[in-house]
Amino acid sequence: MEKETKGKFKTDIRGFDELFQEGVPEGNSILVEGGPGSGKTLFCLHLANNLCKKGKKVLYMSFEEREDRLRSHMKAFGWTPEVYERKGTLMLRRFNALDVARSVEALLSEAKRELLIDIQPVLIPKGFDPDIVCIDSLSSIASAFSGEEARFRVYMEQLFRNLEKNNTTSFLIRETCNPAHIGLNISDTGGAVSFLSDGIIVLYNIVYSNGTRARGIEVLKMRGEDIDRRIVEAKIVDKKGFVVYPDMQLEGEYKMT
Repeated sequence: MEKETKGKFKTDIRGFDELFQEGVPEGNSILVEGGPGSGKTLFCLHLANNLCKKGKKVLYMSFEEREDRLRSHMKAFGWTPEVYERKGTLMLRRFNALDVARSVEALLSEAKRELLIDIQPVLIPKGFDPDIVCIDSLSSIASAFSGEEARFRVYMEQLFRNLEKNNTTSFLIRETCNPAHIGLNISDTGGAVSFLSDGIIVLYNIVYSNGTRARGIEVLKMRGEDIDRRIVEAKIVDKKGFVVYPDMQLEGEYKMT
């Protein structure tokens, strides 16, 4: 049964909601992209914690770190993932990207290579009906489809279609050494995923000309919502998590990666 469209929601990540006129549109598929160490995983874990606290059901699909490592990351900031897991509002689950690739291949073979395949068994664990899905990361999934970009695109098309059908809001992490939208490191796969997504949140590693390092964040795109398009400072703060400073626009001479 398809869920009703319910409007927009706040993330309760300090400072981040101020970049939106109203909030994140429910049902949107949103890329969270950035370079190594930019804070993508922590941003999504913080998001998962806050939304569970508001009563949302969140599935965190990890294709990299084990469940216990994810719990450790969360508990380091004073969050209590086990509480939400016991309540049934949070599911931390590690997946094997190669298993996903093999399953998609099997489904494609069964469907005689047609694009319309049922990826539900490859996507959502049975018995869990999430409002929010975080996928960490698309880069790991793409690597499992190495040399088979057409099949990866089929999987992504069906993934986005499935999430849209169920009005599930998704945050899909993608690691990129150079931000694709500023004209660097563009691939057919990356372009297709960007085109399919409803929103793009970019996390930057900032290096100032004097050697000082910082983090930045930008809401590059969000269908159905008025957004503040500035690049502003962000930090990972002890006992607070990911913090955005909407009044601190990046200034001076710097390089973004």
